[in-house]
Amino acid sequence: MATTTNITTTYAGEFAGKYVSAALLSADTIEGGGITIKPNVKFKEVIKTMNLDAIVADATCDFSDTSTLTLAEKVIQPTELQVNLELCKKDFRSDWEAIEMGYSAFDQLPSNFADYMIGYVAAKVAAKTEQTIWQGAAATAGEFDGFNALLLADASVIDVVGTTITAANVITELGKVVDAIPAALYGKEDLYVYVSQNVARAYVRALGGFGANGLGGNGVASNGTTWYNGGDLAFDGVKLFVCSGIADNDMVAAQKSNLFFGTGLLSDSQEVRLLDMSDLDGSDNVRVVMRYTAGVQIGIGADIVYYT
Repeated sequence: MATTTNITTTYAGEFAGKYVSAALLSADTIEGGGITIKPNVKFKEVIKTMNLDAIVADATCDFSDTSTLTLAEKVIQPTELQVNLELCKKDFRSDWEAIEMGYSAFDQLPSNFADYMIGYVAAKVAAKTEQTIWQGAAATAGEFDGFNALLLADASVIDVVGTTITAANVITELGKVVDAIPAALYGKEDLYVYVSQNVARAYVRALGGFGANGLGGNGVASNGTTWYNGGDLAFDGVKLFVCSGIADNDMVAAQKSNLFFGTGLLSDSQEVRLLDMSDLDGSDNVRVVMRYTAGVQIGIGADIVYYT
């Protein structure tokens, strides 16, 4: 059965040659380099973790072994996912791009629409991937367990009880997260506080001043609410990483090297195939197909702060 297609446009003059869609979330956790990518995982891959307790002791004349070495592992198993759409070319013959389909009864999808569909589907998958990386649940079709589920299930993760974030309390709440970061991690190059968009917006507004909890009457560099024009954010020396997929009011402090995204071929999640079925089964359908694998895993839970 073909994918339901609703065409509500009317022809009015020459088509401008461009389709405009609503803004989509991109998989910014991946694209922004906020996570360690493990490609070429066909089925499962083991992530080894190692921990030593105190290793320095008072010197003696004899060899006396010290410390305890603990080896553990986490398994990352990407989930197989797919996109299957079926469009009937008949639905487009009465539309304003029908001329691009040709005059033959054995016609094709409008080329502009085909190009747009490929980009649109890929972008929708990126948005879904970003959301699932953080909020996914394996019990939900088309998802895998995201970091939220993994962090909640790991008793060694440092939990911080959160609240609704506003410009009035964001600096206090960010302080709770940074204060909970283990001393051994503070100052590490790949340490980030991953924040939701509403936390980032509240922080930007707080730094703009003009409030009891802002930085002075005029905010950063006395520029008021115009101080921020994009770019990097930091708090108490720790870089902030804004993720579209994190739930509102959530924050995670972790090293990039302790968060993993596993997949088969990275190119799979960027490849959208349009298959004209007329030569195969004589139908008037075009199928849109994607197949890819994706999954996430954490390394050492005790090195992660989870504010929720």
